Amino acid sequence: MSYPSTFSGQGQYARVSSIGQSLSVQRSKLKDCGKLFEEKSSGLDGNRQQLRECLDYVREGDVLIVTRLDRLARSTLHLCQIAELLQKKGVTLVVRDQQIDTDTSSGRLLFNMLGAIGQFETEIRAERQAEGILKARENGVRFGRKRTITDKQVQEVKDKRAHGVLIKDLMKEYNLSKPSIYRYLADQAT
Repeated sequence: MSYPSTFSGQGQYARVSSIGQSLSVQRSKLKDCGKLFEEKSSGLDGNRQQLRECLDYVREGDVLIVTRLDRLARSTLHLCQIAELLQKKGVTLVVRDQQIDTDTSSGRLLFNMLGAIGQFETEIRAERQAEGILKARENGVRFGRKRTITDKQVQEVKDKRAHGVLIKDLMKEYNLSKPSIYRYLADQAT
């Protein structure tokens, strides 16, 4: 499915999830289109300024082109909200990699099915991750930053604090931040 490069009523949106990722693959797939809105932002990030600008930019009769559905929306609900907005504005959505064109009935069906499957995969992945973290904790794995002081030093911090030593003095003596001092004071493991 291809639109002529001279078609002026096109907006495109490209997004990668993290700063380390590149937009070059999406740019090459969208090179024959009109105005490109792009950003490096997590799909879960509510601050997607370029997406908002893109959705404001497109007008009746325009075609919004993305490479994949997961580049456009963060959930099935969000995808449906975007689809409803585009429909109200009279804008067609074309998803290049998944060959979806919401201007056709089969394209709308595929659009909704892929959106639901994408949301299902996201939820399954989150459940597996939570299960893996729980299992690791049960096996004694500690998450987060490694301690910068020994168990003996943690006990010293607690004893000194119990004897009235100020937090700022403990911070200086052990070269720790205030949150770290409070975290060690609250730690029941030592």
